[in-house]
Amino acid sequence: MRAALELAGAGGGPLKGERIAEAQGIPLKFLENIMLELRHADLVRSQRGPEGGYRLARPAAGITVGEVIRAVDGPLASVRGQAPEEVSYADAAESLQTVWIALRAAVRSVVDTVTLADVAAGTLPREVVNATRDPDAWVRR
Repeated sequence: MRAALELAGAGGGPLKGERIAEAQGIPLKFLENIMLELRHADLVRSQRGPEGGYRLARPAAGITVGEVIRAVDGPLASVRGQAPEEVSYADAAESLQTVWIALRAAVRSVVDTVTLADVAAGTLPREVVNATRDPDAWVRR
């Protein structure tokens, strides 16, 4: 995510991997693996040569945080490696599937509405900022 945001802040110009790694405190080899995943997801482009580097494949305002998460980590929610709609429970746990699906929907409502441009500019959607105003949101449980 931090590498994608570094590219978003670059204003479209290519950035060398070394610069991204240094700016974000990411080991270069680890960064290269991440950039490969982002390239496979068509979120990042790379160019070789002295004027080369990495750049976003489309404008930062058109790439959501959710897309980046899925490219690097896979689906947003899973239960023992399965999609929530693929699991089923019996008896008292029967409604648990609905809980998992609602959880996924709640996560999507944030990560699929926030773009890289939003984060890079510090202009998050009002709903996202409002969700953090509840002091309980900051309590780890």
